[in-house]
Amino acid sequence: MQMSISADGFVSGPDGRADWIHKASDETSRAWAVAQCREAGLIIMGRKSFEIMAPYWPTATGPFAAPMNETPKAVFTQQGFTIPAIPAETPEQAKAAATWTGARVLTGDLATHVRQLKSEPGNPIYAAGGAGFMRNLIATGLIDEYRLIIHPLVLGAGLPIFNGLAQPLDLKLADVKAFPGGIVAHTYHV
Repeated sequence: MQMSISADGFVSGPDGRADWIHKASDETSRAWAVAQCREAGLIIMGRKSFEIMAPYWPTATGPFAAPMNETPKAVFTQQGFTIPAIPAETPEQAKAAATWTGARVLTGDLATHVRQLKSEPGNPIYAAGGAGFMRNLIATGLIDEYRLIIHPLVLGAGLPIFNGLAQPLDLKLADVKAFPGGIVAHTYHV
């Protein structure tokens, strides 16, 4: 799981906005984050995040576009979900859109599906998305590594991801990387 959080532990403001994520970003922190994303064999996310990301990434440029578009995806939903067509103006955009329209849609028990995905061969699973999906994923107890990207900003209120835990979550610090813009990436193993 990789998630940007404020210094006071929120992944977005009370209104769900997270436009602050890019304020302290610098070339080094972006390169690190892109490298982490490139390691993934599968990107998983909730339906709400998928609905936002799927139309955006196929036409996006920049360092995150390639790993986000090239990596297979799975979308989790409680309600069922039909992936809409994604318009593409170029062959490159059509190829990128295909990885989104070809995403696996998984309904039902999140933990059961995550266990099944983890049993499949391939590179690590990269969890992306919003606070609700991350809280549900954390509750499964199936995350092996937490990458918390701490931004030099205090929101004062917002959406946390570690609230409501049934029991404390013991983590072991595996790595810390500080970046010139003030972002600090903490990698924890369970």
